[in-house]
Amino acid sequence: MSYDRERAREHFQAKTEFTTGTHEVLGMIDQERDDIVIVDVRLPSDYRAGHIPGAINLPKGRWEHVRDLSQDKLHILYCYSQTCHLAAEAAVKLLEQGYRVQEMEGGYATWLGAGYRVEQETPRGVPATV
Repeated sequence: MSYDRERAREHFQAKTEFTTGTHEVLGMIDQERDDIVIVDVRLPSDYRAGHIPGAINLPKGRWEHVRDLSQDKLHILYCYSQTCHLAAEAAVKLLEQGYRVQEMEGGYATWLGAGYRVEQETPRGVPATV
């Protein structure tokens, strides 16, 4: 069995450029970076039940002709779990429109599993941090 080191290097280089982890996203939030937008692509009902602090909700069906995002910022996308492909699907649509994107690996399930804080929508629509 041969091992192609160059292909492996290319794979891992692309992975570091186009994906990020939950710990890194938490660090970006803690640093209060204004050059990123965290984008939750899950259903609105799931977003309201709990989401990453500061995330906006952009579910399937709203990925084409997006107007509310900034071309100058990096958009960190996440969906339900490691096996969910909604974030990757959204990434393709947003890239076609000129947005820069990364996918948060593991999705919301990994965020919750790490015990990181979440926001929930209160009845009046005001985020409440948990």
